[in-house]
Amino acid sequence: MKGTQTIWAVTILLTALAAFVDFRSRKIPNWLTVPAFVAGLTLRTVLFGWAGAKSALEGTGLALLVLLPLVLMRALGAGDWKLMGAVGAFLGPLMFLFVLLGSILVSGIMAIVEMARTRRVRETFHNLYVLVQGFFTFGLRANPKISLDNPELLKLPFGVAVAIATVACYCAARWGL
Repeated sequence: MKGTQTIWAVTILLTALAAFVDFRSRKIPNWLTVPAFVAGLTLRTVLFGWAGAKSALEGTGLALLVLLPLVLMRALGAGDWKLMGAVGAFLGPLMFLFVLLGSILVSGIMAIVEMARTRRVRETFHNLYVLVQGFFTFGLRANPKISLDNPELLKLPFGVAVAIATVACYCAARWGL
């Protein structure tokens, strides 16, 4: 049980730092994500042996595989993608999925607030339709209108959503919810 608390504490610290950096710069740099992946793999291996290493690699692999289409479509930044890979290394595949779903929910709430604030509701829903259509039809090339490269597009700090979701999942796991 003590090992699990250590993993959660380090994951929360990682995501809080990523949230701070992402909020200020709208980027999550390699100097944060790459060592975080190594730390997650190492920590799980030290605490749980080969089963921990396997779980860390499964969590990372799942994160990178599930989110790769969004990165290829330029709807998710590579730093966000690598952060989720590191979170997967720390938490393993099952808890990673909870954090991912929580991150998507928090991002959705952030998007709704930003859409209303900037009065870009119709445009945002159209972009979301194009994004979902591309994801499910494997239209994995970047669409210039909804690409992160478009300077006019609303951009959200996904790292903030990941940090909030990580804390929420920790609280839910801690209190058995």
